[in-house]
Amino acid sequence: MANRPASLWIGSRRDVLAAGLMLASGSAFAADPELFTFDTLYKSIGVMGIIYSDRLLAAKGKLASLTGYMAPPLKAESTFFVLTREPMAICPFCQSDADWPVDIIVVYLAAITPLVGAGTKVAVTGRIEIGSWTDPETGFVSQLRLRDAEFHRV
Repeated sequence: MANRPASLWIGSRRDVLAAGLMLASGSAFAADPELFTFDTLYKSIGVMGIIYSDRLLAAKGKLASLTGYMAPPLKAESTFFVLTREPMAICPFCQSDADWPVDIIVVYLAAITPLVGAGTKVAVTGRIEIGSWTDPETGFVSQLRLRDAEFHRV
């Protein structure tokens, strides 16, 4: 062991496994996500409709991260949820769109995931999609989405 070159690092088995998982998932080489806030998503929202910020438009299709609140989910485990600027007590599927804020983001998770309680602050990272789209399964219409996303409590 004393003859081992100084540049050779021998870590614990856990370190080697963690490095292998990072390499296998591609996360070791993934670009850092673009960090957004709800204030940086739009130039304006009004009677003329939604005008996205130049920064958001430039990030279309790229990895983005945003912190917000999980709206009341449709079910406890799901592949999606709605992210809002402020905690919400109403369900997006139970109210008319007049009661629902326009600056929401639909988050489509990479896998079925147990969701946290409504009103919980979460940080979400996923690939950003922009433009009107209707979910064929739920009929929910969204203007802004994060795909293949992951989240954690903040």
